Amino acid sequence: MKKVWFIATMLLSMHLHAQVNIIPQPAELKMPETAGTFVITAKTPIILAGDGLQNSAYFLNDYLKQVYGFTLPIKKKAGKEPGIHLNFEKIEYPIAGAYNMEVNDKGVFIGGDNETGTFYGVQTLLQLLPTEKSSSLAVSYLSIKDFPRFQYRGLHLDVSRHFFPIPFVKRYIDYIALHKMNYFHWHLTDDQGWRIEIKKYPNLTKVGAWRNGTIIGHHPGTGNDSIHYGGFYTQKEVKEIVEYAAKRYITVLPEIEMPGHASAALTAYANLGCTGGPYQVQQTWGVFNDVFCAGNDTVFTFLQDVLDEVMPLFPSKYVHIGGDECPKESWKKCPKCQKRMADNNLKNEHELQSYFIQRMEKYINSKGKTIIGWDEILEGGLAPNAVVMSWRGEKGGIEAAKQNHDVIMTPTGYVYLDYSQAKKEDSLTIGGYVPVNKIYSYEPVSAELSEAEGKHILGAQANLWTEYVTNPKKVEYMIFPRVSALSEVLWSPATKRNWNDFETRLQTQCKRYTLWGTNYNKTFE
Repeated sequence: MKKVWFIATMLLSMHLHAQVNIIPQPAELKMPETAGTFVITAKTPIILAGDGLQNSAYFLNDYLKQVYGFTLPIKKKAGKEPGIHLNFEKIEYPIAGAYNMEVNDKGVFIGGDNETGTFYGVQTLLQLLPTEKSSSLAVSYLSIKDFPRFQYRGLHLDVSRHFFPIPFVKRYIDYIALHKMNYFHWHLTDDQGWRIEIKKYPNLTKVGAWRNGTIIGHHPGTGNDSIHYGGFYTQKEVKEIVEYAAKRYITVLPEIEMPGHASAALTAYANLGCTGGPYQVQQTWGVFNDVFCAGNDTVFTFLQDVLDEVMPLFPSKYVHIGGDECPKESWKKCPKCQKRMADNNLKNEHELQSYFIQRMEKYINSKGKTIIGWDEILEGGLAPNAVVMSWRGEKGGIEAAKQNHDVIMTPTGYVYLDYSQAKKEDSLTIGGYVPVNKIYSYEPVSAELSEAEGKHILGAQANLWTEYVTNPKKVEYMIFPRVSALSEVLWSPATKRNWNDFETRLQTQCKRYTLWGTNYNKTFE
């Protein structure tokens, strides 16, 4: 009889241990010798043992309500009954977000090094819950010590090519939070639409936020739908999004493109271009010669005015100014640009772009902010304090790190989520091929860098450009499950990374996607 009992106990223990499938993988996870579960019901209290942890409690309750249909009472003091204890714990770790967790018969105990750490502990708790709806949620006994590998863990969304409403932007931010990521890069302006209200320049949204049609099919297209298309976010809505993200310990990084990708702005204010127009909000995709005039001081006044309205909306210490894909054809023909080059002893138009970026950086720095730019800002000389986002492979990021500049890695071949994730996609994509295992294999710190240079790699980011992503369901399909792979790359110790183990845990993660009502690629490779 004892032997039967022992075998049954071992099988139960193995079953319970098998249920612990957390993404990203914690730095340290231990299961007790004697397996067991703590059961959460609608009567289980959330106990705020530390001040300032309401955001974590509210997020937990919102999740429980949406997924399982009930919420928990929130208390300031523990009673005799077991509960979910949220608290602080002194943890010596240089990056915000470390936490410890213990689950036993007395309840769930989460202690973060700060509010952010406790919040991330809650995200782990959510992944310990069952992947089917229930009114009693069994959580396996365990202990966890966990912390993030990189300080910058980002996800980008282009709302210029296609516009997404506020409720979905909030849902996108929740996806970032659920994966312990902490930056939302909001691409707000481009050739195909200006998406943020600027009160001093109302035509930016009255005119620049709308295009008179969109190509049909893959570029160059099989025609045009001739549908008036667009939209924008008011400053009030932007504040709402920023506040929503802050409660999830996510920084919103705004991007205002310059000096290229300016067609929408030039359509609204033609005097800002080299030729004076006429311009149009672009109806197709690609790179266009219509750029801000680098020889016209009115352009710099305009951009400073725009940033004067943008920067107060975003507490982020960073402002992304684009700097990518700026053709120089207009500048070569423009008397004002050529005069600017002569007056400043600039050898070529690449140095003129560097002048443009450095002039804007000086202004942004004077407001207490730091610029981020795509790796083209290296051309002609890097702005003194700039952070480089390396997208054309890793070369630009490596070069910038060697120049002692901070870097965010975002190379097309590893983290571009607009690329196909299957060899045969059932919907239109821009092309390329970045399956989930390719993202999982990515190492942001290049072996070419010394230990000191490697410290300039702040982290990495996945980008979703939306030329061929027209609706929220397609967004979800393109990011899942690939964002789960990236979250582990950016959070977990590199030594923990194991594709076979991750692939096993991903099966459970896919059940969570279903539980969330989220669309995802079910045939990932």
